[in-house]
Amino acid sequence: MKTSGVIVVLGRVGKTFPNGTIAVEGLDLDIREGEFLTLLGPSGCGKSTALRIIAGLIAPSSGSVQWRDDADTEGLSFVFQEPTLMPWADVGANVRLPLMLKGVDTHAAAKRVEAALGRVGLSPFAQVYPRELSGGMKMRVSIARALVTDPTLLLMDEPFAALDEITRFKLNNDLLALWRELRKTVVFVTHSVFESVYLSQRIVVMTPRPGRVFTEVVIDAPYPRDESFRTSADYAGFCRRVSHALAQATASEGRP
Repeated sequence: MKTSGVIVVLGRVGKTFPNGTIAVEGLDLDIREGEFLTLLGPSGCGKSTALRIIAGLIAPSSGSVQWRDDADTEGLSFVFQEPTLMPWADVGANVRLPLMLKGVDTHAAAKRVEAALGRVGLSPFAQVYPRELSGGMKMRVSIARALVTDPTLLLMDEPFAALDEITRFKLNNDLLALWRELRKTVVFVTHSVFESVYLSQRIVVMTPRPGRVFTEVVIDAPYPRDESFRTSADYAGFCRRVSHALAQATASEGRP
């Protein structure tokens, strides 16, 4: 596959589970290098299924997933809705896990863990256990664990959905800072219009199950984005536009 600037393409992808549930059908999606892309849709529309197909965690029932010649699932990391930390291991060990699985030597791994924790503001907490952390701090550990392998593509499945609004806003800001600093490609799943507009360059609005792309909305507001953007007329206008698209998608009941 030689498409310049595109890391992976989903072509007419469908997924039917053994119980007969059709999660996605005829899903066409391209992911472009360096972008912040959000999949937005109502609960149960197949957003998470699409993300797991991209990650190779589940296989599509139909269609194709094509990676650029120099990119594949080895170069991605996944941040789940729950932090999924090992309760018996301290923060440093949790972040080190992907490197251990890849066979990275102890000295090199220690440096990479230290750098990853520094990026999420948790350097002093390397020897703390998950039970001693707040929800927001646990999610920071999960993000550090995803970044420690230096992935090309970062997949995030509603990582902030369970957090309070203040913590969520702070982590949105921190995530954007990391994205701009590290120049990763991010695919972010949410059902929040407001979060999608604040974070994204491009929003893919999905239909109800079976999920497919209903429309795309480009958010061409400049970065960095901060509270002045969140309270601006431009932000409100984008939110109205995306809300309208989501309402139309929901009313379509999955029809093409």
